[in-house]
Amino acid sequence: MSVLITGGAGFIGSHLAETILKTTNESVVILDDFNDYYSPDLKYHNISLLTPQSRLSVYKDTICNWNVVKTIFETHSITTVFHLAARAGVRPSLTQPLLYEEVNVKGTLHLLEAARQYKCNRFIFASSSSVYGNNKKVPFSETDVVDHPISPYAATKKAGELHCFTYHHLYGLPIACVRFFTVYGPRQRPEMAIHQFTRHIDEGKEIKVFNHGQCFRDYTYITDIIQGLMQIYEYPNLTYDIVNLGESNTISTLDMIGLIESALGKKAKVSLIDPVQGDVELTYADISHARNKYNYSPQFPIKEGIENFVQWYLSYR
Repeated sequence: MSVLITGGAGFIGSHLAETILKTTNESVVILDDFNDYYSPDLKYHNISLLTPQSRLSVYKDTICNWNVVKTIFETHSITTVFHLAARAGVRPSLTQPLLYEEVNVKGTLHLLEAARQYKCNRFIFASSSSVYGNNKKVPFSETDVVDHPISPYAATKKAGELHCFTYHHLYGLPIACVRFFTVYGPRQRPEMAIHQFTRHIDEGKEIKVFNHGQCFRDYTYITDIIQGLMQIYEYPNLTYDIVNLGESNTISTLDMIGLIESALGKKAKVSLIDPVQGDVELTYADISHARNKYNYSPQFPIKEGIENFVQWYLSYR
């Protein structure tokens, strides 16, 4: 029996693969294209950390390649799909909407169709808090209407959720669409705010802060995200569900920078600039559903999480 993790060489995927290999007897199959959105060397390093290698298979290809997807399902007894692969990032999606549609929507359909054909037990899809857009009701609940995405990236994630529901409705495929709220921690992608700000503050470089530092985010530490994913993975009676995984707490960009300054012992050089199209003003997760159904219980408040991240950064740089 094998678990397929698409995007398994990335930040969240490699942590998930590591946990499954260490805490279960399942084999792990990773499908990742090792693209150059950020340095592929970081992804190869993530793979090198996974043990035991005897229960790990890695395919370097894209989810858009139906023949490769089909080969994986034919070769391995895939019981669970964690579909984490996607073109990431709100701002790049504004300039490359066709690429985002191709990977995030068509690629998701490839995985759903393979899961249907080969009768997988469960399918867990990585969605995003971006689907909430500039939702005025806070905190954001899974029952909120999410018909107004404000970036192509968010629209592709909403489309992925709709395709997931269709496959559950038509074929009974057990599916959870998990809406991540700004995940951070060791191995975080280098262009994401906490990692980028930490690096620039450490190097004495100026950091550009959008919306004059008044964007508010619900940052979620990677360990809490993995705990939530594993609780959903182990849930015995999955049907179709949408689940927020967040910390259920918000902090402004300026206050987050202050925590990094304290952890590094260095002051930031900050340039406050106007908002950018596509960025939401606020994210804030209502996690009562995840708590009540899956026993999700985040343990890392932002101050502790950033301290942990900075320790990792200083040891890794």
